[in-house]
Amino acid sequence: MPVFYKLQQNKNASMASSYQKWYARPVVAGVKDINDVADIVQRNCSMKKSDVLAVITESVEVMKDMLQDSMRVHLNGLGAFKLGISSKGAENVEDFTVSENIKKVRVIFQPETITDASTGKRSKILLQGASLSDISKLASKEQLDAEAEAKSSETTNP
Repeated sequence: MPVFYKLQQNKNASMASSYQKWYARPVVAGVKDINDVADIVQRNCSMKKSDVLAVITESVEVMKDMLQDSMRVHLNGLGAFKLGISSKGAENVEDFTVSENIKKVRVIFQPETITDASTGKRSKILLQGASLSDISKLASKEQLDAEAEAKSSETTNP
């Protein structure tokens, strides 16, 4: 099955260079989730370390097929994958061709989010527990610790 797209005319007059030109916009034909992936993988594989590798490899192939069937693939707890299209505008529908106007097709990943019930704040599951550190300060601290340890060993081992 093909990747579906629709042509959409830019009606935003403030974007003079692209105003009234036609652009490709992907169409999502449905949603597939991890259970759909698992059903297909289950039919194609079994289990063990080598089996898990086989399942992961097969999952990539299944996701590739689903994306190329214009499906959004949702992996519970991870996020969703879908295809996006970048296209150059055409003056009218008749002038739009895939070879001239579609510049690239890309995979878009949207990470799973959860909402804090008390604050209403949304956060990405993949970023939960992440912390940030200035690497230049980290390098300085490690350097200072190493120098301090070297001095300490010099005074204890004359």
